Amino acid sequence: MSVPTASPLRHQPAFTAETPAPARLAACRTYLDTEGERIRQLHQAGAPGRKVASALADRMDGLLVPLFTTAIAGWRKQQGEPPVPVCLVALGGYGRAELNPLSDVDVMFLYPEVRKTPELAKFQEHLSNAILYPLWDLKLKIGHSTRTLPEVFAEAAKEIKTKTALLESRFLAGTATLYDNFADAYRKHYLQSDPKAYIVARLADQNSRRAQHGDTVFLQEPDIKNGVGGLRDYQNTLWMSRVRLGITRMEELAQQNYLQPAELREMEDGYDFLLRVRHELHFMSKHPTDVLNLDTQPRLAANLGYPQADLLERVEAFMQDYYRHAQAIFRVSRTVEQRLALGVSAGPGLVGSLKNLMLARRTERTKRIDGFLIRGSELAYENRNIFQEDPVRLIRVFRHCQQLGCTPDLDLASLIRGSGQLITQQVIESPDANLSFLTILEETGQVYPSLSLMHELGVLGRFLPEFAPLICLVQHEYYHRYTADIHTLSTIRELDNIFTSADPRAQRYREVLHQTVKPNLLYLILLLHDIGKSEGIQGHADTGVTVAAPVLKRLGIPKDIRKTVNFVIKNHLIMARFWQKHDLDDPKSSAAFASHVGDADLLRYLYVHTYCDANGTSASLWNSYKDSLHRRLFDTTLERLALGEKVETRLQERKEMIRQTLIAQTIPGISTDEITAHFNLLPERYFIQTDETEITLHIQMVNRLLHTISTADSLNPLRPVIEWKDDLNRSYTTVHVVTWDRAGLFYKLAGAFSVAGLSILSARITTRADHIAIDTFHVVEPGRGIVQNQKAMESFAQTVDDALVSEKDLLPDINAQAAKLAHANRYKAGTSELPATFPPTVEVYHELSLKRIIVEIQAHDKIGLLYQLVKTISDHGFDITFARINTERSIALDTFYIEPDKPDTPVEEAGLLHLRDALRAVITPGRTETSG
Repeated sequence: MSVPTASPLRHQPAFTAETPAPARLAACRTYLDTEGERIRQLHQAGAPGRKVASALADRMDGLLVPLFTTAIAGWRKQQGEPPVPVCLVALGGYGRAELNPLSDVDVMFLYPEVRKTPELAKFQEHLSNAILYPLWDLKLKIGHSTRTLPEVFAEAAKEIKTKTALLESRFLAGTATLYDNFADAYRKHYLQSDPKAYIVARLADQNSRRAQHGDTVFLQEPDIKNGVGGLRDYQNTLWMSRVRLGITRMEELAQQNYLQPAELREMEDGYDFLLRVRHELHFMSKHPTDVLNLDTQPRLAANLGYPQADLLERVEAFMQDYYRHAQAIFRVSRTVEQRLALGVSAGPGLVGSLKNLMLARRTERTKRIDGFLIRGSELAYENRNIFQEDPVRLIRVFRHCQQLGCTPDLDLASLIRGSGQLITQQVIESPDANLSFLTILEETGQVYPSLSLMHELGVLGRFLPEFAPLICLVQHEYYHRYTADIHTLSTIRELDNIFTSADPRAQRYREVLHQTVKPNLLYLILLLHDIGKSEGIQGHADTGVTVAAPVLKRLGIPKDIRKTVNFVIKNHLIMARFWQKHDLDDPKSSAAFASHVGDADLLRYLYVHTYCDANGTSASLWNSYKDSLHRRLFDTTLERLALGEKVETRLQERKEMIRQTLIAQTIPGISTDEITAHFNLLPERYFIQTDETEITLHIQMVNRLLHTISTADSLNPLRPVIEWKDDLNRSYTTVHVVTWDRAGLFYKLAGAFSVAGLSILSARITTRADHIAIDTFHVVEPGRGIVQNQKAMESFAQTVDDALVSEKDLLPDINAQAAKLAHANRYKAGTSELPATFPPTVEVYHELSLKRIIVEIQAHDKIGLLYQLVKTISDHGFDITFARINTERSIALDTFYIEPDKPDTPVEEAGLLHLRDALRAVITPGRTETSG
């Protein structure tokens, strides 16, 4: 066989065995810098990815080969002939002569089967000193091993990673016959030593790796190496093919009919593109990275020569090229995997080429439907003209697959993909085609696989031209993990799960949906909910109604149903936004939302849609806390829609019932008058969310506070009463603070939590008419959930005393805590600026429907941010009556209800603008903090 060897070296560092070590190291450094700059210029001039990868491998050859030959020459001069033959072998990516600028370099010192002797140990130490030490001094990442021939085969049999790395070995220097013997023997080994097991293991690795990266190419921040459709997909395809078929190059797959010529071109073009992008990413970075994050994409696009003047258009053009190439690699690699897997399962006598697979299929029993053949779990075509005869079959075929529980075989899938041009306007408007498509959307619990397959085979965007602009559309929004098309399909997968999952949460949403007139209508709504993004992301909910109109008409949706679809499309963002920023304990909130929705069924659709939309955006976006807020708004609004003004009467009845229950229970040490006073002195909203156990606790805490008045220490009344309660189900700790109300109370409590190193998830602020404040905080230890750190609890109590009793300025302690926790993920260096897609904002406005002044803030989170925000509000003469504290991926999303701290003081618009500007100064990145 032909053995891959090192390329002839055009450039090498100038040194000999007599060159002193410092001069030799300097020559190596000069060589690396000179060659590195030459290759960088080659890349910047637009050289193909493979050419640059090969040049980088040549550069490393030019360093390692002279170091090795000089080391052998030095031994000969001092000791004579080496005790045993040895050769230097490149492995892995370096072995296939492909390196990126920051790639690891893997090499192996290969020896024959020899007995270990002191002289051999001395020789090996000499090679390490002469070769590896200079490489380490040059800060190169070298993976190295020393093995004899028997050890190589033992390691390969023991671990698949080693077996794979050895597949792509390449001779660099030393005894060539030793390498030749190894290469010949190893080829026989991997071809004969259970290749099927290797295929199975590699397929399992592929599935696991893809699952870890979202099982989709279309992530907003993809991993170019390990992600779906990344470099690993191409390389795995080649590794499996080499072991199964004995090939060494991708084009040999086409020669053996595993790939069509067009598929081979897509595979090679895509791989070259990804290599070029990875080169640029490494040239831009100081440390190895493979993730195309949002911050990096604009620079990458510009450096790779995308000419669009508009930044977002440039990024979209670049990312659409990335998705196109990555999708091609994923699709083709999966096709080869399926063909290799079929070959494996067919037995040792059958090589799984297309020809043999077709012969095997003839032996299977078949059924016929609409020109298709059903063989087991696969659908095939009777003749290649099936779609030319009736193009509507391009839609019906997916309904057949859905109904029959099968998938297109490889040939039919290829034919569908190649027949997209047959979906003309006539097909798009065909009543038969639209009926098939609508039926697909009505197959409760089984819609996502069909739509996903339609999308993968290029049919969905052609049949729904309004959907086509969403394909590969990068969403420059902070939360979205996927492109617009994949996000839409992911929401539909979430709805499938609601209809089919045994999870209690899914069951709750399923029960709500089953109370609607047409539960599976939500599939159509989800498919169309973001279709307005074809006209731009801003205002897409309103635009979506217009864009969806021709789709609804073609599908024959009745006018009354269209009204429902249009309402949810137009308002699909409103429910989450409402509970994120409004006080759900306030009856006015549910009244305002009920007035906007107006109908119980619309509320139900909106409720389930919001859940699917959030979970289809990012798996980590939803949590039990958000679910509880979402459910709270749904329940109170549904009650309001059912009872109208009778809700207030019911609230009063509930309040009185709780009061009577507490009186009957006889709380130890608490009189009936104290209980009645507590109920009379608090606003109605307190009793909506606060349960009996919590009310009892608050009454006891108030009692303890009042008793401090009679103590000798005049400062005791200023000290708060604090109770900590762990909520294991919600994975946070509730902290109740009861104290006398005073100016700046809330910001001082928030500051004390920061000093203690605790994060506030939410806060509820209540003040009795006798000026006793009852503040409730939900807090966590960052990264640990419920508060288990006794020192943090003690620190909070002491800091509250310092702030409330001694009027201590907490900002220096907060800054010290921020420095202490600088290593924590949320506060790592590099997060000092918000992504351009999520800029810091402050809004201060009158909410007329609620008769409230609302402050909304989004900013990069940091320790002490809440303290500074609330202190600024207090310093400008406002009290906070409600706070919704929320943090998403290091972004603070906070909402406050505020009112003048002096009752009956008119609020001038100029005062609100002044407050807004002051808050903007707090959240501006790079602002120098002062204690104020």
